[in-house]
This record gives sequence, structure tokens and C-alpha cells, in this order.
Amino acid sequence: MSRTDFNTLLEAGAHFGHLKRKWNPKMAPYIFMEKNGIHIIDLHKTVLKIDEAAAAIKQIAKSGRRVLFVATKKQAKEIVAEKVATVGMPYVTERWAGGMLTNFPTIRKAVKKMATIDKMTADGTFDNFSKREKLQIARQRAKLEKNLGSIADLTRLPAALFVVDVQKEANAVKEAKRLSIPVFAMVDTCCDPTDIDYVIPANDDATKSIAVVVEAMCAAVAEGLEERKLEKEKEAQETEAAGDAAKKESKPRIKKAVKASIDAEEETVKEVVAAVETPSEEPAAAAAETSEE
Repeated sequence: MSRTDFNTLLEAGAHFGHLKRKWNPKMAPYIFMEKNGIHIIDLHKTVLKIDEAAAAIKQIAKSGRRVLFVATKKQAKEIVAEKVATVGMPYVTERWAGGMLTNFPTIRKAVKKMATIDKMTADGTFDNFSKREKLQIARQRAKLEKNLGSIADLTRLPAALFVVDVQKEANAVKEAKRLSIPVFAMVDTCCDPTDIDYVIPANDDATKSIAVVVEAMCAAVAEGLEERKLEKEKEAQETEAAGDAAKKESKPRIKKAVKASIDAEEETVKEVVAAVETPSEEPAAAAAETSEE
């Protein structure tokens, strides 16, 4: 079953492209027609591409890896922040910090700095600073929270990148390509789809259009996480059952081993007794023969 359908996308205005004079010829396969100087996107292809991208994102989430959502444009900020937060994935809705992927260790240091400030506030160390220092640290903390707060849980590079506007997030796409990170993106008729691994041809300016696509991706992530949870529970149950079976099998084996060792000991004792008794009988028999002579 498809993640979305033609009518939903049509109502959301996902079919509206840009002006004909602004188009990118590489988007020709996804364009249905031109009307009043505006290109119309083929929504049948959009539905297929959404399903394809959702299936790939679901597998990434199922494997326990993270998908970083990037949407710094005004129309997409709130939608992405709201929907992505529900599935626990990292997202960037403020300025894309240069080197967020290619210089990831430095970004992690900034995130750790934010955690250090929180720790100082919690244990009372923060109170020892002067009023001016407190103000400076508070401002620094607020700035870090604004730019990096949403990726605080991202401890390693993401497995994939989801971008709403390819032109606006050109730096993010370049960094991802340099590190061979697959890119999922909403691509409008004015954009170049060359560097995008999973192209979703759709209007990337309308809020409703963005909401429909992002919701489909988030639903796929949620399904992947749920399947991962069920698999872990199943594995835990199987491990527990295997452990119980091994215990049951080991008990008879131990009994058999103990019995075998006891039998062996008894046999050894009998042999020793027989060996001790035999020599004493032979001298007695020899003495009897001598007396008869």
C-alpha cells in the first residue's frame, strides 16, 4: 500500500513547479506538462518515489541508525521540528553550520560544551561565577541550544540525510556526498537532482506539500523503529528459552556423569581388593603343598 496517494498530493499543491524559464532540464523526466508558464510535476511519479524513499528510510531506522532531517527555510522549520521530534530523529532547522558532517568531531565538542554548562548549573558550580560571567555563559548556552540542540543525541555521523530544499541546503548535500552519505530530498523543477540518491519530485515551497512528504518519511521511520523493538523482544525471548532448555538438558547429563564416575570408582575398588586378596592366597597354597611333601 502506498504511503500517500495522488489526490492527497494534489490537494497539498505538490504538483506546482517553478516558472518555465527557471527550470532545470535534468528534471524533465518528472515534469508532466507546462501550464501558464509554470511546470506541472507528474504526481504519479512522486507517489512512486515517496514509496521508494520511505522503504529505504524504514530499513535505516530498523537497523538502529539515524537519519538527519535538514530544513532551514521558513516554511519548513516548524513542520520538520514538530513531526521529526515525535520519532526521535535529529534535525537541523536553524543555520547549517559549515562542517557539521565533514568536521563532526568539532561539532561534538560544542555539544559536549553545552552538556558541561548544564552539569555546572545542576551541581551548583555555576553560582560561583560573577554576574557578568553567568550572563556570558547563559548567552553561549542559548546560542548552542538554538543551533545544535536538536542534534545533541547524534553521537556519530548519520546514516542518511533528508533535505527539503536542495538549493538552499546545497552545503549539506555537498558534505553528505563527500562522506558518501545517501541523500533523500524533495526536488523542485528548478533544482539539480544529480547529487540526490532518492529524488522526490514535489513542490518544496508549499507548507502542505512539505508536510505530506515529511509525514510519510516520519511514518516510515516509526515503522522501522517498531519492527526493531519487536525483533529485539523476540530475540530476548528466544535466548531465554534456549537458556532454559540448556539447563534442563545439562541436569540429566550431570546425573549420568556422576553415576558413571561412581561406577568407575566402585570398579576400581573391586579390582584393588581382588589384587590384594590374590597374592595372600598363593603363599598359603604353596605352604600347604610343602607340608604334604
